Amino acid sequence: MDPVLLFHSLLMGLVEGITEFLPISSTGHLILAGDLLGFLDKEKRDVYEIFIQLGAMLAVVWEYRGKIGRTVAGAVRPGGERNLLLAIVIAFVPAAVAGLLFSKQIKAVLFNPVCVAVAFIIGGLIILWAERRQHRVSVATVDELGLKDALKVGLCQCLALIPGTSRSGATIIGGLFLGLSRQAATEFSFFLGIPTLGAASLYSLYKHRDALSADDVGVFAVGFIASFVFAFLAIRALLRFIATHSFEAFAWYRIAFGLIVLGTWWSGLVDWSA
Repeated sequence: MDPVLLFHSLLMGLVEGITEFLPISSTGHLILAGDLLGFLDKEKRDVYEIFIQLGAMLAVVWEYRGKIGRTVAGAVRPGGERNLLLAIVIAFVPAAVAGLLFSKQIKAVLFNPVCVAVAFIIGGLIILWAERRQHRVSVATVDELGLKDALKVGLCQCLALIPGTSRSGATIIGGLFLGLSRQAATEFSFFLGIPTLGAASLYSLYKHRDALSADDVGVFAVGFIASFVFAFLAIRALLRFIATHSFEAFAWYRIAFGLIVLGTWWSGLVDWSA
């Protein structure tokens, strides 16, 4: 196995793990990182990027294993556990349907570094708007989330089909606009990521199974493990951060990063060729 390829896989897994649950777009960062590294061919890289999301998803499952277990066990009777499970299912459906209908066209047109950079900047401006408007909290904890609001968060998640938008950013900031507290919006984004990332990863692996071979196991495994470890660390760090901070820092990061990508593309300093 090529050690350079394994190292690149480790870097890609690190990028996925750190960025998946932060409102800064894991897909956008993976497109940019993969382009810079020249990582794998286009078709195989697409499968790889979605597959390592499983590692990040499992980090959420591990971090919230107690609550997930209680929610599943308690869903057999009316109450908060059943309501939360229904909220996750309802929020999952819009993006699942939109992905099946439009993901191919979106990938063909928008999966390139310049579009990602523009989405970074626009998303950053929206986060600044969300944080600077008056925020009235009507849903303090994730267990209080109503089904109508869950559907609205699910519709917000559809925006994440645009690379550079950020799935977690769309759901968290959408939640803030709907009156969720930062804690509730962030945790619901985590929970919603379980079926969303899981379904996308398994579907992609099945759809592109002929493009994979036994030689890919090592590369995929390194990325998967790195994604799990760094996502676990990022989840805990984000929960500590939002206890005393807003999301404005992520907004400024998005804007600065997007401007750097556009500047290096325009000047020819970096050949963003993906």
